Amino acid sequence: MVANAERRGLIVDTALALLGGGGSRAVSHRGIDRAAGLPLGTTANYFPTRAELVRACAERIFERLAPDPDRVAEIRASYSGRTAVEEFTLDVVRRLAAVPALTAALFELRLEAGRTPEVAAVLNPFLRTGFEEDVRFHRAAGLPGGRTEVGLLHQAVNGLLLEFLGGQRPAEDLEPATRELVQRLIPEELVR
Repeated sequence: MVANAERRGLIVDTALALLGGGGSRAVSHRGIDRAAGLPLGTTANYFPTRAELVRACAERIFERLAPDPDRVAEIRASYSGRTAVEEFTLDVVRRLAAVPALTAALFELRLEAGRTPEVAAVLNPFLRTGFEEDVRFHRAAGLPGGRTEVGLLHQAVNGLLLEFLGGQRPAEDLEPATRELVQRLIPEELVR
């Protein structure tokens, strides 16, 4: 069973590397087999449908991008109000910027969901669940704002990272831009 889990992980990580490097057209069952050095047909044995592969990719992305619990505890203990929102948002931006190919793979999945109903049927509920978890965390942490502000932060961070991945925004601009986004999206009246 360990070998199966390792092989499954290799397949999904290879799919993500192909997706992040070449877009959704670069990802096929046979292409993954070749890139991973596996016998042809291996990926299809583990993930018979594209939908199953997409779900595994989405799960793996969020597993790899999960926050460090120690960092979350540190932010909660050291910051409050809008400053805490800044630090949590910066943590997200830093994690995503640190693995550009993985972040690109996430954007590629989202774009593919817009073109392919089968992908949308798998990915969109997964993303909605993630958003709901973020809203619950925001509220439980007592952070200023609510669902609307969390949604706006998601959209702003996505735009910021898309510019970073596309080369329109340098890495050194990410922190000041993130702080500015939070300052503007979490107005003073929500902080009080």
